Amino acid sequence: MLFTGFLQWLHDTSFSVLLRESNWGEPIIESIHVLTLTLFLGFAFLLDLRLLGVCLRRRRMSEVIGQLNPWLGAGFAVMIATGVLLFIADPVAFYGDTFFRVKMLLLALAIVNIVVFNRTVGRNVAAWDANLQTPAGAKVAAILSLVLWVAIIAAGRAIAYTLPPP
Repeated sequence: MLFTGFLQWLHDTSFSVLLRESNWGEPIIESIHVLTLTLFLGFAFLLDLRLLGVCLRRRRMSEVIGQLNPWLGAGFAVMIATGVLLFIADPVAFYGDTFFRVKMLLLALAIVNIVVFNRTVGRNVAAWDANLQTPAGAKVAAILSLVLWVAIIAAGRAIAYTLPPP
C-alpha cells in the first residue's frame, strides 16, 4: 500500500504531469529510448554471437569485449535513464501493467546474467585468446542473453498495446 501511495504521489508531481501532457517530451524520450535500445542490442547481439562462435571468430575475445563494452555501457545507461523517465510519466499505469512487470523481471534476470558472467567465466577472457573454443559457460551466458533480450523487447512492445491511452 505504501508503494502504491508513492506511485500516486509520483504520478501527481509536476514533472510527471509535464512529461505526460507534453506534446514533445514523451515522444522524444521514447524515441531516444528505442534508438538507444537498438544501439545497445546491436552490440550485445554481436558480443553474444562472438561468444557462440558465429561471427568475429578471427578476433581475440578480449579485444572484442574491450571494444564493445564502452558502447554497451553507454547504451545501457541511456536506455535505463530514458526508461525511468518514461515510467515517471505514468507510474501508476506502468506498474499496473502485467507486461511492464514481466519486462522488469526479465531485465533483472539479464543483469544477473551479466554479473554472473563477469564474476565467473568472464574473468578469464584473456586466457581464451589462445584457445579457439569459447568455454561452455560463456556460451550458456550468450544464449541466455539473446533469449532474455528478445523477451524484453517483446514485453516492451506489448506494453504499448496494453496501457490505457493518455
